[in-house]
Amino acid sequence: MMIGVIDYGVCNVGSIVNMLKKIGAETKVINVPNELNRATHLILPGVGSFDQGMNSLEERNLAEVIKDIAKKGIPILGICLGMQLLGISSEEGEKEGLALMPVTYKRFHNPIDCDTGKKLKVPHMGWNMAEVVNESPLSQGIRFPQRYYFVHSYYAVCEKRYSILSCVYGHKFTAAVRNENIYGVQFHPEKSHNFGLRILKNFVERCN
Repeated sequence: MMIGVIDYGVCNVGSIVNMLKKIGAETKVINVPNELNRATHLILPGVGSFDQGMNSLEERNLAEVIKDIAKKGIPILGICLGMQLLGISSEEGEKEGLALMPVTYKRFHNPIDCDTGKKLKVPHMGWNMAEVVNESPLSQGIRFPQRYYFVHSYYAVCEKRYSILSCVYGHKFTAAVRNENIYGVQFHPEKSHNFGLRILKNFVERCN
């Protein structure tokens, strides 16, 4: 088993690699297309804007290879921007995503705290609680609700059957998604201490 962490210039892969090492996973940072096929699992992290992320994947000839690998049933996990790039499109940009999940992304517009009535800041930044919507390999063995670290201004919109975790920031939104062998989490498991470590461990050990 070898976990490939895709480095396409818009993310710091070091913290993810360190978390994977803690669970004993053999890990390789990949930035060229011909190495993607050597991985048993792929992780697509990312920070920044939607179009910037897609441009970076395309410039490195990674986008089409990722699509081909997805068709083979290889588990793929998108993190933060990486999750968004696995979807169809985002209000943030004009480019099309990888379209490996039937998900689009909308911006938080004037979110209001349900308890206090106060206006919430965008981006949604910090710790927040997530709950299970649909059981999945990522959530197995974890006692929910559970807290994770978020940094994002855009949230996933999809049919309920694709949502596996939800969170509330002004309103309920999808915090994690699944479409067969394709997974995505909006939060940063690598910044979520032991709570995030368990998500990564489940991806490595239970997503096949």
